[in-house]
Amino acid sequence: MPRRARGLLAVAVLASAGCGAEQSLREALAPSLTPHERYAKRLRDAGLDSTALGSGWIAAADRAIAEPVVIGLPFRETGYLSPTETRAVAYRLSLRSGQRLALKLEVADSTSMPMFVDLYQQPVDSTEALDHVASAEPGARVFEYEARRDGAFLLRVQPELLRGGQYTLTLESGPSLAFPVSGRDSRAAQSFFGAARDGGRRNHHGIDIFAPRGTPVIAASAGFVRNVGISNLGGKVVWVYDAKRSQSLYYAHLDSQIARPGAMVNIGDTLGLVGNTGNARSTPPHLHFGIYRRGEGPVDPFPFVQRSRATVTPVLVDVGDLGDWVRTSAATVTLRAAPAESAMAVVRLPRHTVLRIESASGSWYRARLPDGASGWLSARFAERAQRPLRTERRLEVVTVREAPGSASPAMESMAAGTRVPVLGRFADYLYVQTPGVRTGWMAAEDGAR
Repeated sequence: MPRRARGLLAVAVLASAGCGAEQSLREALAPSLTPHERYAKRLRDAGLDSTALGSGWIAAADRAIAEPVVIGLPFRETGYLSPTETRAVAYRLSLRSGQRLALKLEVADSTSMPMFVDLYQQPVDSTEALDHVASAEPGARVFEYEARRDGAFLLRVQPELLRGGQYTLTLESGPSLAFPVSGRDSRAAQSFFGAARDGGRRNHHGIDIFAPRGTPVIAASAGFVRNVGISNLGGKVVWVYDAKRSQSLYYAHLDSQIARPGAMVNIGDTLGLVGNTGNARSTPPHLHFGIYRRGEGPVDPFPFVQRSRATVTPVLVDVGDLGDWVRTSAATVTLRAAPAESAMAVVRLPRHTVLRIESASGSWYRARLPDGASGWLSARFAERAQRPLRTERRLEVVTVREAPGSASPAMESMAAGTRVPVLGRFADYLYVQTPGVRTGWMAAEDGAR
């Protein structure tokens, strides 16, 4: 039996045994493994890691992490992962401590495309390993994560072997806590964390949220009222311990306190009323809101309560070309590092350069060149590589290859004198259509355009 056939058979057996009692027991004994790692372990246990399929799947996961797509939030992308290829895609994004990342993954048929979703944080020291921080449950299409510290994160999405199709991924960031002043939002904050106080002798360890005297101050999280008291700086204060996040929330300068020590409160419960007690007597009424963590001290509370006003840009281009080859339609087209005209240029391409469309976001395509380089292409500069640009007649036998390059496997040979429709170009190779109505690559003659 051919090696690929053995691999396909093993995958089928693996899939059919995926919910068996023996597998469940093995996975229960290894609770620290992520769903992706458990699946990779089952591949190894089945001997699939030595096949082209299995080793390719594992290598694709590593390659995606090494070559992430850099994005900003919010972000929406419709992409295509071919079931005949071992592919994964990773995204690099930034989060502040206290922000919540929300993911939504839509696929046409969830049973045909089981997906693994893993989130890693990049260490400050580039020599250290990635820190795995969260994974979606198998089959989950909604996923949330609250960042514990500022930094860059890598989100990887990968289907099981021989599974694939079209998907839409939506990523948004938002606050992990409710806003602590009733009827207000982050626009009411006018003094921020780290600002100098007392002529530079100390720093501001919170944010000031201005509102009329008597406005309800509400619990930003569920928790335990640890202290209700009075201090010289804070005036009338309330401390609430948020056990879910192992942090204390500090509400100061209250006009009056309503919460009682030892009480359990829920999000939205009134703790007191806005005032200007303590060292805020000379300022307009406001709430000083702070967050403290054991071992860290004060942390910036603004990302915990700031709600972005940015909205997700819908996919505005035709997604019918996903997975297909297109060609550039302008004299010079710039492939960029992100889907924006202001993004850094990756490479500049001449007219009729052939690229493969992997996904679409807004009015941009994420495309990959035949040599593996990728970037974002404005959709207005892309056209389908179907209508021949011209025909070429070669006087010698022509070898058409699967990819541009002499080391690529030969796909078909065409007899001398055959007229070949040319659909596009990359480097020293032409993208052509064979008499068998297949597409492939043949070497360009000197001076051919």
